[in-house]
Amino acid sequence: MSDKPNILVIWGDDIGISNLSCYSDGLMGYRTPNIDRIAAEGIRFTDSYGEQSCTAGRAAFITGQNPYRTGLTKVGMPGADLGLRAEDPTIATALKSLGYATGQFGKNHFGDRDEFLPTAHGFDEFFGNLYHLNAEEEPEQYDYPREDEFPNFKKRFGPRGVIHSWANGDGTQRIEDTGPLTKERMKTIDDEIVPEALRFMSDASASDTPFFVWLNTTHMHFRTHIKDGSRGKAGRWQSEYHDTMVDHDELVGSVLDYLDENGLAENTIVMYSTDNGPHMNSWPDAGMTPFRNEKNSNWEGAYRVPAMVRWPGHIPAGEVRNGIVSHNDWFVTLLAAAGDTDVADRLKVGTELAGTSYKVHLDGHNQLDYFTGAADESPRKHFFYVTDDGDLAAMRFDNWKFIFLEQRTTGTLAIWLDPYVELRAPKIYNLRLDPYEKAEGTSNTYFDWMLDHVWLLIPAQTYVAQMLESLIEFPPRQTPATFSVDQVMAKLKAGVPSS
Repeated sequence: MSDKPNILVIWGDDIGISNLSCYSDGLMGYRTPNIDRIAAEGIRFTDSYGEQSCTAGRAAFITGQNPYRTGLTKVGMPGADLGLRAEDPTIATALKSLGYATGQFGKNHFGDRDEFLPTAHGFDEFFGNLYHLNAEEEPEQYDYPREDEFPNFKKRFGPRGVIHSWANGDGTQRIEDTGPLTKERMKTIDDEIVPEALRFMSDASASDTPFFVWLNTTHMHFRTHIKDGSRGKAGRWQSEYHDTMVDHDELVGSVLDYLDENGLAENTIVMYSTDNGPHMNSWPDAGMTPFRNEKNSNWEGAYRVPAMVRWPGHIPAGEVRNGIVSHNDWFVTLLAAAGDTDVADRLKVGTELAGTSYKVHLDGHNQLDYFTGAADESPRKHFFYVTDDGDLAAMRFDNWKFIFLEQRTTGTLAIWLDPYVELRAPKIYNLRLDPYEKAEGTSNTYFDWMLDHVWLLIPAQTYVAQMLESLIEFPPRQTPATFSVDQVMAKLKAGVPSS
């Protein structure tokens, strides 16, 4: 057995905090005993931050950089030249330089061109889809342009199929398209993905090679297409979403059982999380959170995500951590667990990883001591909330949150359409006194309280200035995608390619 730990990261999609019974104690009418098991055998986080939407949350995790730096705050349209750039290393790249076998299975959301596939960014193998589910079923719509009338439409603007790819030793890739992700295939695509991940782990273990596997299920992004025979799994008077959550939990259980049955559990770090807060405007086909608002807003409901990690013999069992943890932190933390404790410092001045030179600014903090209990507090004291347009909407420092841009729409798809309101002065929240950000609308004295705390704006400005200062040497890699005609025209006038 390798002296380095295996690393297995399991993510659902758009999973709401309330949808896991280790957070909500069965409030939703069903339980998730297998996901709960990871929390019971490890630690669970109350203040874990993803990002406001899919691409941003995934990019924050795998690159260790704030999505503002990578430009990956919003996914581009099919065929767009917007995706994960060669200049940005991934956790897979860094672990590969330590001798790991690296595989990604399931959803990838970093652009659909070949150069953006995981096997061009440190992963030995990839099997999965490239988009969110509702985009992949568009060709089945009744009024989707017909092939005989618009012969090039789907080729130019439609989604690619489920991709299986391998990295070659010379830097090229072998790529197979296994066919479209149809609505029928969506019912069981996760049942295709998980066995491929298990096979990859078996192959690595057989050669005594530590593995890093990022397993991204398509569930629970909308639209849910429930597997035959699963209706009613969550109980009486429930929804297809909840029934499929039970399926999702059972799949996680099958992976944990595999680790147990093959003697891998003791030497494998298992982390479970998701990319962003729930997309509640598609209810009842949607997740749920107790926090304010939902995916793609500036509020906690968009950014707070369930997260838990276990590592037998290193991370204590059954504990809860209340410190701030960001998806940015996992790059340096997992590298530290694998024995590389100074990767962030080396990357800042320039270093080689897996045969390629990189110079980037990682925004994560090494949380390993906090996870193991060697440190009482999280090293992270702040978090920046970046919108999908790439703007700074808010900042958290310790208990305090400062809102600069406010999404005032409270629900429906209009959240994705309506603009943010730029405030003349930031609003202030105390996320320990008011974790659900309700005091402004419920308290008679909120604005008096806020006025008494305007002195907080001085340290807040200092943190923002430090972030902006780092952008001088490490500027944004690319301009985020936009769906706004005005923004597209501005880019064209500036000579910047748009997505």
